[in-house]
Amino acid sequence: MNASFPVDNVILVAAALLGLGVIVDLAANRVRVSGLLALMALGMVIADDGLALIRFDDVALAQNIAVVALAVILFEGGLGTTFADAKPVLGPAGMLGTVGVFVTAAVVGGVCDLVLGLPTNTAWLLGAVVASTDAASVFGALRGQPIPRRAKQLLQLESGGNDPVAVMMTVGIVEAWRSGAQIGDWVSFGAIQLGGGLLVGALVGEFVRRTDDKLRISSASTSAVLALSAGGVAYGLAASIGASGFLAVYVAGIFIAHEERMVRPLRAFHESLATTAQAGLFLILGMLVFPSELPAVFGKAVVVTLVLLLLARPAAVLVCLPWFGFRPREMTLVAWAGLRGAVPIVLATLPLTAGHPDGVLVFEVVFVVVIVSLLLQATTVSAVARRLGLLEEETTTTFADVLPVESSQANVAELHLQPGAAVIGHRLAQAPLPADARVAIMRRDGAAFSPTGATELLAGDVLMIVIPPGSEVSDFVDWASQPPQPPSPPQPPSIDGR
Repeated sequence: MNASFPVDNVILVAAALLGLGVIVDLAANRVRVSGLLALMALGMVIADDGLALIRFDDVALAQNIAVVALAVILFEGGLGTTFADAKPVLGPAGMLGTVGVFVTAAVVGGVCDLVLGLPTNTAWLLGAVVASTDAASVFGALRGQPIPRRAKQLLQLESGGNDPVAVMMTVGIVEAWRSGAQIGDWVSFGAIQLGGGLLVGALVGEFVRRTDDKLRISSASTSAVLALSAGGVAYGLAASIGASGFLAVYVAGIFIAHEERMVRPLRAFHESLATTAQAGLFLILGMLVFPSELPAVFGKAVVVTLVLLLLARPAAVLVCLPWFGFRPREMTLVAWAGLRGAVPIVLATLPLTAGHPDGVLVFEVVFVVVIVSLLLQATTVSAVARRLGLLEEETTTTFADVLPVESSQANVAELHLQPGAAVIGHRLAQAPLPADARVAIMRRDGAAFSPTGATELLAGDVLMIVIPPGSEVSDFVDWASQPPQPPSPPQPPSIDGR
């Protein structure tokens, strides 16, 4: 008797690879090597050209998996970007994500045409494919890095929104080779990609945000499913009208993030999902390449990499950022931290699946460019920031999560008091909470108790605060960050005794 299913071995292998990928990622980070690079290396080792443990050469399947993984990663990136974060860098990020991409592609494409002697269409195709930074690499490399907040937000917002221009150029160049597309076709295609992606993402994100607010969904698991479906709907709707699904899913995440009550309980879930997608993505991309074929294109790839790092990216930053008050040191950091990763490799699969005569060459050159970018840039962002005098002190800040209460008109905010919070050392009665909130439970040193007005607030305390509906969790973070006001002295009675 046999009760097995055809998918059994697939589940076993996929789960084992995912677990091994996590271990490799952790080990790589401990020795200060990019975990994404280690995952790609693992994919190359176990695939056809390595130990041949897995045979994988389906470019179309890899492309589909990569698209889904990138959508998940971008959605999580959007959930971690609020309007307050995005607003100060919206202008420079928009410039880098449009004009900067064109400048980068022009410089790389021109050098490939004039210096490497590649066919003009192939040269400009290479420039277009490597022109955009990669959200998966940027989000991963900058997570936890103590670099200036403005530079970090700029890099993240740029990487989340610059894909449509690179897609437009790549598809346009492939279509120019295949069917002779004209400049008007490119312009209309690019306008739909950008405008449609922004519009669809904003509409879907705002609809879901308002829906959750009206229904007052109290189950974190229900909100997680609703948010995940919103990301998929945003991507699918945008793609169905010819717009950028990547931009739509990122923008939808930003709009949903504006609803603190909804998004805060979801972040752990979506961070885990994005981490899983990222590990699978780079494993798949590593399995797709044949390392034995890379030495033949290594010389060309090194030229493209040097041009990209030393000429094209700095030129794009120099054209776009001085108008927004960025200092030379900040521009140098932004130029260096513009990582390439999964997105250029996914774009490089487009000429492959279209049957372009130099599709294999483009894919292999781009793969080497990404490896060098992860090896050189991802591992040295902190060192470059330190050398430029921009490395900020690692600080801990008070933070809070909203926990919806079932069948109640109130929520519970879990407030973590970190060292340096202004209320530390004061009694609870000396620091009245805003919005008629009440501390229900306090956790300290692993023990939970009900505090009184005489309870002194200490670093490391976790306060479970019952807050009325409509209150913003940021109000309680502000409360912890501001010194308590001394009580007002009693007023003397008036002459008539009143």
